[in-house]
Amino acid sequence: MIRGRQAEYVAVQRLLTRARGGDSGALVVRGEAGIGKTELLRHARATASGFRVVNTAGVESEIGFAFAGLHQLCAPLMDRLAALPEPQQAALTVAFGQRPGEAPDPFLVGVATLGLLAEAAEDEPLLCLVDDAHWLDLVSAQVFAFVARRVQAERLALVFVLRDQVPAFEAAKVFAGLTELRLDGLTDADARALLDSAVHAPLDDRVRERILAEARGNPLALLELSRHAAPARLAGGFGMPDARSVPGRIEESFQRRAAGLPASAQTMMLIAAADPVGDAALLWRAAEHLGIDADAIAPAEAAGLLEVGATVRFSHPLVRSAVYRAAEPAERRRAHGALAEATDERADPDRRAWHRARAALGTDETVALELERSAGRAGARGGLGAAAAFLERAAALTPDPADRAYRALSAAQAKHEAGASDAAFELLTVAVTGPLDGLHRARAERLRAQIEFARTRSSDVPGMLLDAAKTLAPLDPAQSRDTYLQALEAAIHAGPLGHGRGVVEVAEAARDAPPPAGPPSPADLLLDGLVTRFTRGYEASVPGLRRALQAYRDHLGTDDASRRGLWAACRAAYMLWDDETLYGLTTRFIRLARDAGALSTLATALNFHSTVLVQIGDLAQAAGLVADVAAISQSTGAPPLPHDIVLRAYVGRRAEAVELFDVMVQEATRRGEGTVVTLANSSMSVLYNGLSDYRAALQAASVTCDADELTHSSAALPELVEAAVRAGEPSRAAAALERLSSCARASCTPLALGVEARSRALTTTGSAAEDLYREAIDHLSRCRYGTFLGRAHLLYGEWLRREGRRQDAREQLRTAYEMLSGMGVEAFAGRAARELRAAGEQPRKRVAQPADALTPQELRIARLVAAGATSREVAAQLFLSPRTIDAHLRNIFGKLGIASRRELRSVRLS
Repeated sequence: MIRGRQAEYVAVQRLLTRARGGDSGALVVRGEAGIGKTELLRHARATASGFRVVNTAGVESEIGFAFAGLHQLCAPLMDRLAALPEPQQAALTVAFGQRPGEAPDPFLVGVATLGLLAEAAEDEPLLCLVDDAHWLDLVSAQVFAFVARRVQAERLALVFVLRDQVPAFEAAKVFAGLTELRLDGLTDADARALLDSAVHAPLDDRVRERILAEARGNPLALLELSRHAAPARLAGGFGMPDARSVPGRIEESFQRRAAGLPASAQTMMLIAAADPVGDAALLWRAAEHLGIDADAIAPAEAAGLLEVGATVRFSHPLVRSAVYRAAEPAERRRAHGALAEATDERADPDRRAWHRARAALGTDETVALELERSAGRAGARGGLGAAAAFLERAAALTPDPADRAYRALSAAQAKHEAGASDAAFELLTVAVTGPLDGLHRARAERLRAQIEFARTRSSDVPGMLLDAAKTLAPLDPAQSRDTYLQALEAAIHAGPLGHGRGVVEVAEAARDAPPPAGPPSPADLLLDGLVTRFTRGYEASVPGLRRALQAYRDHLGTDDASRRGLWAACRAAYMLWDDETLYGLTTRFIRLARDAGALSTLATALNFHSTVLVQIGDLAQAAGLVADVAAISQSTGAPPLPHDIVLRAYVGRRAEAVELFDVMVQEATRRGEGTVVTLANSSMSVLYNGLSDYRAALQAASVTCDADELTHSSAALPELVEAAVRAGEPSRAAAALERLSSCARASCTPLALGVEARSRALTTTGSAAEDLYREAIDHLSRCRYGTFLGRAHLLYGEWLRREGRRQDAREQLRTAYEMLSGMGVEAFAGRAARELRAAGEQPRKRVAQPADALTPQELRIARLVAAGATSREVAAQLFLSPRTIDAHLRNIFGKLGIASRRELRSVRLS
């Protein structure tokens, strides 16, 4: 144990103790090179009594290999694979290249990895050690971070080590937010004690002070600087200090130690450093190819720089990088060439191609073709980052300018899809300088717009996509139509914050889209319907949009083409007040995304469905989905999705909603996401109407209705009518009602007609108002949105009380209060309670239900189990392990006073 690290060792022991008791956890150890991170891992391994230990390490040259780090850690545990559900088994085996199949999403691989680790931890506690996590390939890092955030009741501990002062690779960012243990320099006293223990000769005070000052409390620096201080300097200290970094000084120290070895030992170390797998048999075969005996490695082992057993392990990660960086380029190419020759072409063609590429000097079409084939295999396994890395290197090795441009374009597309937009832009620049034909140049321009949208949300993107769509029209009509739809979506997304080509201008241009080559797909019908919406108005677009929505309902498959445009289809259903279609599409959207393991798509689907559930009145279920969306966004580093504010608005928590609103609007304005701003204001209008703050509600609803007539104005119009009537602004209420009525008559769904009748009743007097309130309740009782029906009863009861009909008012207000309070729509329920008291009746306190004691997560689990789902099925749906589900069930049974799943079915869980 290094002096001065007692607190850090205690933290590790605490993590292990909790894991032994079934309380899983994760720890991220951060610090500069040489600060003691790897030593802390060794301590964890050495003291993990009763644990099974598995480990992996990130390697800089391995970043391009998707799932490489994950595979290394999971390989010893694959005997438990059969215990996982089939989709999870398939995800892991396809990701690891053990069988062909459609590329799995990293999120599905994450769920499978969680299940695999949990299964392994059933027999004995499991400790997972990940060194140099900053050098992991991105998808492995995402999976590890996902697992770390989801472990709960397993006997599982994870420790990740990340180095400071490393270029900001995406892999290092995904661990943000996990419990962190930062290693700083040793105190002066501990540093002096460590230095004295390492130097076994008299040390001049001035030399000691120089070493201490240069090392700055870094343990490895203290040991290495003292190890190589010349005797003359130990005696007098005449050397001049320099300003090189501590990691650089340590690497140079290792380089000096390696440079003193025989040439054959240095070559063996270089081969080992060039092979990130650490395969000892591969090392011997590569050395034999160069005519070097296996015994040549002995001096390096004797010097304590590495050890060779079944695998090759360097004494410190900096030894590997020091050896590799110190070698001349020709020496590196020679080492990679030997490794390529030693790698089995059939068993590991991708790694062989990678080594051949590193060994190549200049261009080499044969190697470039190998890399291109490797990219195809990597993409099939879901390794977009790996595919991009292979294609990028293939482009660099391609001698023909045209082929090089095509490969660079493919690499740029893969980089963009993998989330590396900056790298994609650089490759795209290379591609467009080459001799691309018209089709590929148009695709390049479309990709440029997509990259720009991902990087900046620029309002120029719709125009860029329009230009690409026009160019593609005679070359590839299907891609042209798809690009027109993307341009419309980008313009819709920018909304009122767009300063380029607005949605109407984009729709006008999209009228020139080429017709479909065959029967129109759902996306084709949707494009035509949206074009009509923005060129001819709402009423004219309803028939076309209905046909598109019917096509999505009838013909939605599992392939990418049939799912294309589904997000926009959900928005169209929302705009048409078609709650039945919207519920069906979002439910199916979630199922398709889960089955495919499509992470970003799943987050979008859950996000949209949560809004539907809020308006239905199932706030507990919606809260669970919002939590799932947050977990997905956190695991990918994506910006948070906005519908949490809808939930908070309906719950009626003003302070929380206002705080979230301020953050959302600021961030969305910075990114140019106008739809987020309008959604936020629409939600706040609901909140303020519930709280009877009608002036604030009027202002929020007006912002939405004035700014955006596509996505949220239909939802905000009834809020605007109610707020304007209550605030004494009849002219504003009448204008909003006119717009609302026009939409409702065209849509003609029970929801639309009910909301229109409710709003018209607010602006009407006498018996006509009562007829309208009754009509509204009749229509709304035939739709899914329970919150709308409860609010109709509330408004009718308020009108009756003001008409002096207290007994009739009490009946409506009582119904409203019971409905709204039962849903948890507290602000409107509070308003109903106040009105009920004013009508002469004390609202009855809601009778406590057994399920009230459950947390939202427990309620979701209870509902699923009561419906017959097994722990494994619930775990797969909620992204947890079966053991965690069982732990939740024990808590659920205790709170409900029951003892079995059968009894759970008889408990009211609404």
